[in-house]
Amino acid sequence: MNKRRQAAKYVCSDFFAAVISWLLFFIFRKKSIENGVFDDINAVFSDMNLYVGLLVIPIMWIFLYYLQGSYQNVYRKSRLKELGQTIWISIIGIVIIFFTLLLDDQVKTYRNYYWSFLMLFALHFTITYIPRLFITTRAAKKIHSNIIGFPTLLIGCKSKAEALINDFQHQAVKAGNKFVGYVSINPDEENKTLDLPYFGSVEELSDIIDRYKIEEIIIALEADEEQEIYNIISSAGQDVEIKVPANRKDLLLGNVKMNGIFHTPLVTITHGKLLPVQKIVKRIFDICISLFAIILLSPLYLITAIIIYTTSKGPIFYKQERIGYKGKPFYMHKFRSMYVDAEKYGPQLSSGDKDKRITPFGRFMRKVRLDEIPQFYNVLKGTMSLVGYRPERQFFIDQIVKQAPEYKLLHRVKPGITSWGQVKFGYADNVDQMVERLKYDLLYLENISLATDIKILLYTFIIIFQGRGK
Repeated sequence: MNKRRQAAKYVCSDFFAAVISWLLFFIFRKKSIENGVFDDINAVFSDMNLYVGLLVIPIMWIFLYYLQGSYQNVYRKSRLKELGQTIWISIIGIVIIFFTLLLDDQVKTYRNYYWSFLMLFALHFTITYIPRLFITTRAAKKIHSNIIGFPTLLIGCKSKAEALINDFQHQAVKAGNKFVGYVSINPDEENKTLDLPYFGSVEELSDIIDRYKIEEIIIALEADEEQEIYNIISSAGQDVEIKVPANRKDLLLGNVKMNGIFHTPLVTITHGKLLPVQKIVKRIFDICISLFAIILLSPLYLITAIIIYTTSKGPIFYKQERIGYKGKPFYMHKFRSMYVDAEKYGPQLSSGDKDKRITPFGRFMRKVRLDEIPQFYNVLKGTMSLVGYRPERQFFIDQIVKQAPEYKLLHRVKPGITSWGQVKFGYADNVDQMVERLKYDLLYLENISLATDIKILLYTFIIIFQGRGK
């Protein structure tokens, strides 16, 4: 299963569809708007606008389809969903073409514009979607016939895992899962009745995913093992599709989205997943706002640094190891708000106004979140985002996951300078409050978008101006 070659088929198909549809549309324009005739073909090929369009427009279409995610997960395409997506992007692209290239046409009546719009839409959509449908249908037949499939890892080795493998083996139409092996929760818990290679325990999950190029994980754990799901999800990252068998509760709550009538019903874990266009926009937004903030606040950086240097002994900046995306450690930078050796007796959480470790100026900085502004540097580095969740130290994460193992789901996205939990709950003085704040950060994962980020940033600014931080 060659993903690059399959993606290249879609790219080439879209490119030639854009070329052909623009050429046919140009001939239509010459005849219907500029009063040319098909016999005078030189009127078409002597017009430089034709060649400008043939150079620019196909690239524009491919860029739009890339942003939409058309060239990702090329073997997981739904023909019905792709129909709707092609219609939608065709409308957007044609509007762009009209506003940039066609609105200066000399027309006798506005009806010419309407006919031009409909003609370009009909040509582009038809010539684009038919080859796409052929490519997708051919791949789907290979998947349903089990000729090609996704390298899949089964997690679990007891009765649920056995039942799930049995369901997959008796599917009338294959879902494309090629099970390469299974892992268990506990080491050396091999089940020889499962006709699959045994790869060990979930402690080796990251290595197994890389070694066997796993594209999909199906979790089939017993009731007493389900607390391990959160650890599995955070260890797998976003590049691997994770599914769990659906139960009656999932069906009642509407969590199961049908991908195939004959397939085993599964719930796909989608926490924190973004489309390519959303990832790009979010990253551009992070970089632009951070650069603007650093430039705008540079006098404030200087003044703050001078005050810290003159009011308490120690470094101006303070860096501390936190756990971020995919559970990897990174250094978070802040203005120092505590006295030197504030944690000589071990990691401690701030206790607000009563905390004697905080300097007088540090107390003010925390009120207005001034100590956080060096983190714009972390955003530019890519270890943090403007909005995410508040990253914690491993010492406190170990305590949090004992009460709320779902905390590890947060590691599917980058941590942020601010967060829904920070806005709604504020700083936490103890682990219980961290667990209480967690529900807001999990809500963010379910509602992650640029619009949500902007809302959270606006409320953060309100809190800063009101001095309601602590």
